[in-house]
Amino acid sequence: MKFSIERASLLKAVAQAQSVVERRNTIPILANVLIEAEGDTVQFRATDLDIEVVDRAPAKVDRAGATTVAAVTLNEIVRKLPDGALVTLSEDTASGRLTIQAGRSNFQLATLPREDFPVMATSDYTTNFSAPAPVLRRLFDKAKFAISTEETRYYLNGVYMHEADGEGGKVLRCVATDGHRLARIDADLPQGASGMAGVIVPRKTVGELRKLLDDDDLQVAVSVSETKVRFATPDITLTSKVIDGTFPDYTRVIPTGNTRKMEVDASEFAKAVDRVATVSSERSRAVKLQLDEDRLILSVNAPDSGNAEEELAVAYSDERLEIGFNAKYLLEIASQVDRENAVFLFNSSGDPTLMREGNDTSAVYVVMPMRV
Repeated sequence: MKFSIERASLLKAVAQAQSVVERRNTIPILANVLIEAEGDTVQFRATDLDIEVVDRAPAKVDRAGATTVAAVTLNEIVRKLPDGALVTLSEDTASGRLTIQAGRSNFQLATLPREDFPVMATSDYTTNFSAPAPVLRRLFDKAKFAISTEETRYYLNGVYMHEADGEGGKVLRCVATDGHRLARIDADLPQGASGMAGVIVPRKTVGELRKLLDDDDLQVAVSVSETKVRFATPDITLTSKVIDGTFPDYTRVIPTGNTRKMEVDASEFAKAVDRVATVSSERSRAVKLQLDEDRLILSVNAPDSGNAEEELAVAYSDERLEIGFNAKYLLEIASQVDRENAVFLFNSSGDPTLMREGNDTSAVYVVMPMRV
C-alpha cells in the first residue's frame, strides 16, 4: 500500500477516527485505525466495538492495500507536521512497518494485520431519512446536557430519539433526563421518518456525531434499526449500537398546570446566577429565587464561606414565591436559550419548573427544585 495525501485532509480523517478509539483497552487491535487505499480514495476506520466511524478522504493512490496502525500515535504525528505538507504513507509488509514521510520528516510505525480488525456487523435498517445538519445539531446540542452519568440507570445514559406527537402534528423529538432536569427538543418530522422505532443514542455517540454536523449545508442520512443507528455524510459514516433499554415515560414529569410566569433576559439571568454561586464552595449549592412583582432576588447562603445576593428586573405579576435550585442546573438550562428571553413557569416551591424560549414550545426544559 502506498498513497500521498494532503496533511489537512489526513488530519481531519485521522482525528475523527482516533477520537472513537478507547485509550484503555485490553485488545491491541482496537487501539488501531484501519487504513484502506483504493482508486482515488483512502478510508480510515476505527471502532470500540460499540461505535464505528469510517472517514473517507481523496488521495493519490500508487499502490492499493490496507493495514492497521496505532490511531493516537498517527494522529499526533500528522498534527505536528507543517501546514500544507504532502504526506506519503507506504507499508512494507515484510517488516510490518508503515512509513510516513513529509518533507524531511520520516516515521515508521508498527502495524497489525487488517484481518484482525473487527468490522461491525451490518444491520437491517427499517427507517431511512435525511435531515439538514443544523436540525440534527439543534436536537442533540440542546438535549445532551441533561444526559445522566449514573451507570446504574444505563437507559438514561443517552438521548432518546423518536417520533412523537407535537402541537402541530408529528415531530422528530430528542429527550434526555437524569431525573433532576429534562430537555425535550422537537423538529419537523423528516420525510421517511414516519413509524421510526424510538432509539436511545449513547452519550459517546452524541459527542462523536457533533463533529459531523458543523457544515450548515450538509444533508445527513439517518438510518435506524432496533439495535443500531447510523449517521452518514458524503465523507463520514458513523454507526453505533443503541442502548438496550426502555426510556421512561417522560411526559409524566413535564408539568402542564404551571401558571406562575416569569420572563427574564436569559443572558443576564445566567450571569447573575453564576455571580451569586461564586461564594459557594460546591457548584451544586442551592440558589434561592425570591419572586415579587417584576422583581427577582437571587441569593446563596454558604455558612462556611459567606453569602451573596443580586436583584434582577423581570416580568412577573403573580403572588410571591420562594424556590431553590441547583446553581449548575440553572446555568446549563439558561445557556440553551438562543433568543433573548427565557420564560419560567412555576407552580409551587416543591414542584418541577418548566422553562422555554419565549413562546417557542419546540424546546422545553424541566428542572426539579431543591429545598433551601
